[in-house]
Amino acid sequence: MKKRTFLKLSSTLIAGAVISPMTSWEQDEKLRNWAGNIEYSTGKLYSPQSIDQARELVKKYPRLKVLGTRHCFNRIADSTDNFLSLRHFDQVLELDPGTLTVTVGSGITYGQLGPYLDSKGFALHNLASLPHISVAGAITTGTHGSGVKNGSLSTAVSALEFVTADGEILVLSRKKDGEKFAAAVVGLGAIGVLTKVTLDIQTTYQVRQDIYENLPLEQIKDHFEEIISAGYSVSLFTDWTRPDFNEVWIKSRMESPFALGPEFFGAKRATKNLHPIANLSAENCTEQMGVPGPWYDRLPHFRMGFTPSSGKELQSEYFIPHHNAVEAILAIDRIGKQISPHLFISEIRTIAADDYWMSPCYQQPCVTIHFTWQQDWTAVSKLLPVIEKELAPFNARPHWGKLFTMPPSRLKELYKKLPEFQRLTKEYDPHGKFRNKFLDANIYAV
Repeated sequence: MKKRTFLKLSSTLIAGAVISPMTSWEQDEKLRNWAGNIEYSTGKLYSPQSIDQARELVKKYPRLKVLGTRHCFNRIADSTDNFLSLRHFDQVLELDPGTLTVTVGSGITYGQLGPYLDSKGFALHNLASLPHISVAGAITTGTHGSGVKNGSLSTAVSALEFVTADGEILVLSRKKDGEKFAAAVVGLGAIGVLTKVTLDIQTTYQVRQDIYENLPLEQIKDHFEEIISAGYSVSLFTDWTRPDFNEVWIKSRMESPFALGPEFFGAKRATKNLHPIANLSAENCTEQMGVPGPWYDRLPHFRMGFTPSSGKELQSEYFIPHHNAVEAILAIDRIGKQISPHLFISEIRTIAADDYWMSPCYQQPCVTIHFTWQQDWTAVSKLLPVIEKELAPFNARPHWGKLFTMPPSRLKELYKKLPEFQRLTKEYDPHGKFRNKFLDANIYAV
């Protein structure tokens, strides 16, 4: 049997030998999410520094939720009782070049993990637009980057470790656990406390970003596939105010770089770095203008050390079957005048299919239409039903961590595995320790 080689880590990512006691505290200020639109329902937050401490907390309290980097825009992670923070679970635990996997504490962010992997000669297959998000939060909600052949961040997962409701350790792997693994990866926080994740890795690579401005909307009718396949990762940005896409971001791997030209289907090559939101500085964006750089500093749109996007905002996103993409985009364009006064920007991306039960890409490749809204919930709450009505013929599925108004009955129609997911989560959590109002309303109400 071939001996596996493990790189044992001794950097600051390794857990210290001394473990301080678990702590809880009432916050001087109310706990809020990153964008500030959600005030959480309790300030009672526990921060274990070891798996044993996490197990004791889970056994002690009848109701609790894990609170991560707080990048969800709805109440999927909210609790009226207790929060568990895994901010101390931010270590790289094992790097295995033989199996091309890395095992990490679930609280680590992609912004922490990326530079470490690159320094060892490895990379992940893709990243979301923000590097600030945690591994656990991203995979649990089906968060994604872009690329016709690239699955969501969840598709890199090969094994998971949970603390279940009774305080026991549950390990599920792609290789050994089949359907249970498929149910648990995009688990919506309903399986247990996710403490450890093993991810597939590959040899490191360099990426360049090239941006074009003012792509005519008409071009997508005949050339959509060519446009969104032009790079390893492609994003289209629009504010729906005129018949074109404001910007096209093409990210290509240097082993197969984008064939740069002055025009791209009628769009003009940008002459300076740009922010997706036109009136904001590009300072907090990753390097553009075709300058090669490491994958972790090009695949995200925003740099780790800066406030991403606009900061104070709301977000919604809908996953449409890839074959309906053009029709769906044109449907939203028809209501653009209603949307644009309340919008910062929309982004259109592609994601490959996967087999995770509660993933919006379950057994279908998708195109997403994302909305970054001004922080006016009164206006946005009226617009979302209009958008959902326009996208209903295409069976659009909402992003679990963002704002939507679809009723539970519609979600049940869209997620054929929902009844099985309900049964499995009740097996691991029979008394609803990890449930909250969001899950009760959207997952268990039907």
